[in-house]
Amino acid sequence: MIREKFFEAKYRERLTGNDVLSRMFPELGEDVTDTVQAPHLQLTAEQSDRVSFPGNLVTLTAEVKLPADVHVYARGTKGYKTVKLAIDSMPDFELRRTSYPPAKDLYLPAIKETVPVFEGAFQIRQDMKVNSTAEFSNSLGPDGKMITIKGKLEYQACDDKMCFMPASVPLEWHLQDLALDRQRAPDDIRHK
Repeated sequence: MIREKFFEAKYRERLTGNDVLSRMFPELGEDVTDTVQAPHLQLTAEQSDRVSFPGNLVTLTAEVKLPADVHVYARGTKGYKTVKLAIDSMPDFELRRTSYPPAKDLYLPAIKETVPVFEGAFQIRQDMKVNSTAEFSNSLGPDGKMITIKGKLEYQACDDKMCFMPASVPLEWHLQDLALDRQRAPDDIRHK
């Protein structure tokens, strides 16, 4: 049974095997996680892969767990500080669209408004493409290069009685970039 297919228009851009597994079967993915201290919520920084090669698509994730009576405002809410995952730009990575889960409409009786919010546990995912140029690959050297990707989660948490001060929590992901293996097969085993 085919459940999903992944087609890459360019051969230099491709999902890693672990990224495909984590998208289809989240319980089987080998996510790399790091718990981060944050006010009014639990925050975990995850990434689909520890190691990447030029052209790989890697997924960075902020997993948020809110207490039962706390919510954060979803994107598109007017007049409130909404939750946002912001990744610092880096010359050797192309950031793709950030994926937010569907929001839930919450009625706030104190101000008689219905607003889109996130409650409970949810994930914000950021896909990024590792540079696929030969120049970048050659710059990695034989042992590759450890890259630190920095970003932050911005939000304002509220409960049913009050809103807390807006927060901006720094996040980091660490990725070992390795050069492509361009060594040709030995002459005696090449297909001629």
